[in-house]
Amino acid sequence: MGLERPITIGRIDYANVWPIYNYLNEVLAEMDAPPFTFMQAVPSALNEALGEGRIDAAAVSSFAYARHSSDLLLLPGLSVSADGPVGSILLFYKEPFDRMLSGRIALTTTSATSINLLKVILELRYEGKPEYLSMEPDLEAMMNAADAALLIGDHAIRASWQKHGYRVLDVGEMWKQWTGYSMTYAVVAVRRSVAEAYPKEVALLHRALLESKRRGIRYAGELARKAAAEIGGDLTYWNQYFHGLRHDFGTAEQTGLMHYFGFAKQLGLLSQDVGIRYWSESVAQVNE
Repeated sequence: MGLERPITIGRIDYANVWPIYNYLNEVLAEMDAPPFTFMQAVPSALNEALGEGRIDAAAVSSFAYARHSSDLLLLPGLSVSADGPVGSILLFYKEPFDRMLSGRIALTTTSATSINLLKVILELRYEGKPEYLSMEPDLEAMMNAADAALLIGDHAIRASWQKHGYRVLDVGEMWKQWTGYSMTYAVVAVRRSVAEAYPKEVALLHRALLESKRRGIRYAGELARKAAAEIGGDLTYWNQYFHGLRHDFGTAEQTGLMHYFGFAKQLGLLSQDVGIRYWSESVAQVNE
């Protein structure tokens, strides 16, 4: 490929991206693609790796894209979104609800988008002023230290099955009820320098991801069976979970995400306005 190493692709270590990634290796093999390497990790690790140039393309937190948008381009048609409940971004809290608005909230260390989405909702909608703690994703440890805990991904799903006695709110549903918009939690981005230097390889990767996503949506039942076997739970739960996710990145997803970026800037979480900049296969140029 003309690099000192193959192009490296990051993969979020959560079930919510399986509809995009599950068939990727199969598709790349069918395309007789040049070698790619993969790094699988939680969102926060991939965010850091992409920002530092240790990987070249990845599904990353939408907030991480916003922070590094001058160096990144989005691959069109790919995201992890939901128009309402998302099922895997959950706020566990001790009653009453108002207690945590001026209390302590333990935040998972594994994501940026979800943490800042919760801050936006609690501080702008409810005028809350809680103290935030960063902790590893362990529900009991978090709740021993705080009045509420935010978990995401498979950690949130497993915790939702426990008989813990806490109240639970779906943060995606909270966002939808407040704003009326969908929410995009992750986007698929490529480093601008790599996209400009290796347009053919990036074009191939983009086509492979879109085909993998097509198969993931078509064979959602397979993913549900895989999730039940590897993570737990039953087929009914997983079929509902995958049905509630969206992996396109159309007008509704873009509109909701831009509102999120606007609120994040209002709250001081972002220092600049953020535009959505795409990589384009035709002549490998940026479309805004």
